Amino acid sequence: MNEDRLRLDLAGLADEVTSVDLRDRALRTSRRLGIQRAVATSAAALVMIGAATGTALAIRPDGQAPVPPQPAGPSTTVPVPPTPDPSTPDPSTSAEPTGSAVQPGSALPGTRYYLESTSTKARIHAVHGGIDRVVYQVGYAADSECEWNTITISPDGKRVAWVQDSTDGNASGILLVGTTGERASTSLSDGISCYGPGALVWQGSDLLMVKKKSGQSVLYDLKANKRVQGDPGQETDRCWSADGRWLAAMDEERKPYVTDGTRSRQYRYTPPRQAAWQARSVSMDGRYVSVGWVGTDPSRRDGSYAMVDTITSKVVELPGGEQIFSILFTIDRKVIVKRASGITVLNSALKPIGTVAESASLRTMALLAYVP
Repeated sequence: MNEDRLRLDLAGLADEVTSVDLRDRALRTSRRLGIQRAVATSAAALVMIGAATGTALAIRPDGQAPVPPQPAGPSTTVPVPPTPDPSTPDPSTSAEPTGSAVQPGSALPGTRYYLESTSTKARIHAVHGGIDRVVYQVGYAADSECEWNTITISPDGKRVAWVQDSTDGNASGILLVGTTGERASTSLSDGISCYGPGALVWQGSDLLMVKKKSGQSVLYDLKANKRVQGDPGQETDRCWSADGRWLAAMDEERKPYVTDGTRSRQYRYTPPRQAAWQARSVSMDGRYVSVGWVGTDPSRRDGSYAMVDTITSKVVELPGGEQIFSILFTIDRKVIVKRASGITVLNSALKPIGTVAESASLRTMALLAYVP
């Protein structure tokens, strides 16, 4: 009886159990794994595409499809500072001030002309964009003084003039004129004095004032290669602005003044010591002059040491603490202040706009002209 009841219960349990097909289970497992692999492969591909295009794609952790890119909006992510590149300069430690209007070296993008003198040669150097070229050279005897004491270049950098020594003990010679970049020269006159701190003086780039051996001042038009009228009279120590418009000179009473032919203005200047001085350069508006020593030996002088306001008669304080070698007013209304360490460039309002480094050799040469 009991055995029969047991068999009936077992048969009932067998009817309630669902049969399992192992083959079907294996196939389902295989399909599930395949889907997971496909999702993973697609996600990896999307990550690579996103990296290439700069688009961030979010991959859902449950293995479903990636979340579409979200529109740009405020980010709450805390930025991570990049790792410094040792090859990139740190702006906070740079010696160059940030935000400067003109970078060093770009304040004078034109050509600077320097004079190099040796015991037997005088060379005119043209410096542009870091390139230093000798554009004219004059040779002379070791005991000659006329050539090195007179050689000069026009404000536009096109002409070179000098006095070739004669046989009267370096007192006078022949006026010669050449063109930068060429070797030939033209003789204009003889009996030209090569004595004094400013034997040849440019009035613009075409007119050149010289002194005859007799002491008479003569004006030459170098474009026409002839003498012209134009001696201002009894003035001495003459100096013109780069365009030849404003003249700075001393009158017969040794009083300094500036004039453009229609306006004249006298000014006062007391040098820091008892010594002769004269104007070396004049601003384009006649407002300022640079002054330099003449000295007891009246030979060549190119340097200057101070700037004077011809309206107020006051000495202008210039930036920089080093000794001034020369001050040059340019035709584009800049001011070049040459010092031992290099050049400071000022605008027409006398505000610094940049600096220019000079090589060791250039620092020993006289700066004669600047052409924008």
